[in-house]
Amino acid sequence: MYCEFYGFRESPFTLTPNPRFLFMSEQHREAYAHLIYAVDHRAGFVELTGEVGTGKTTLLRTFLGKLDQEGHRTALIFNPCLSDLELLKSVNREFGLSWESESRVELLQVLNAFLLEQKEAGRRVVLVMDEAQNLPAEVLEQIRLISNLETETDKLIQIVLSGQPELLSVLARKELRQLNQRVTVRYHLLPMDFESTQHYIDHRMELAGCYRAAEFSKAAMKRIYRFSGGVPRLVNVVCDRALLIGFTEEARTITGKMAAQAVSEVGGFSPYGSTSNVLRRVFGRNIFKQG
Repeated sequence: MYCEFYGFRESPFTLTPNPRFLFMSEQHREAYAHLIYAVDHRAGFVELTGEVGTGKTTLLRTFLGKLDQEGHRTALIFNPCLSDLELLKSVNREFGLSWESESRVELLQVLNAFLLEQKEAGRRVVLVMDEAQNLPAEVLEQIRLISNLETETDKLIQIVLSGQPELLSVLARKELRQLNQRVTVRYHLLPMDFESTQHYIDHRMELAGCYRAAEFSKAAMKRIYRFSGGVPRLVNVVCDRALLIGFTEEARTITGKMAAQAVSEVGGFSPYGSTSNVLRRVFGRNIFKQG
């Protein structure tokens, strides 16, 4: 709605985890470095945790996209509602292997043969499990069994377990201690600080349009940071609403007052009700009447 007014080619603050929009704050750079280190050194298990909306999935997609296809084979599993058999089927399917069998032994044999072939060809195999805090214990145990596919000298597959902070308590369970002990690289992704949040907002707007297509005042930045705490997803939500409010007022600079209004609308009221209020200001009071 507001893109044409500001000159954006696309909305700068969508919630879709698009790697093209990834802003590498200091925290994200460190997390990325941990992931690369783990793969380069065949570390086995990697644990990446962070609060909801801190950018874990976007970072993981960027990480997988940067691994060269000649030297790596990768798979991303984003479905926590799997049984242990469904997990094996999903892993094989993602790697382009036979997955129709109902036998766990056969599925593991197919996967093991594939991993040995990749090892012989000098390729590293990376499996990423996102939203891993929701995985049942039996599925996590199956993941541990997959990690047992190794030679005398090397791990054949690098497994990244990514999830919300609850993943830490899940892995701390007594029945999962063997898996927890195999995690050799751990990183907890924290929200951005105020300075990084400012750069993040400018970064996304520049990618979506041009430099200073719109501008957030210092007061607006502070208000957005107080609301979001530096969590990218919350920054996106309130910035998107603030730009919509700026559009209704035909203002290219988002003021502190506009940001406060945006915070109120996204945080204090029903999203549907607040959206209706904004649209009424643009198109008139009768837009939602029937007939």
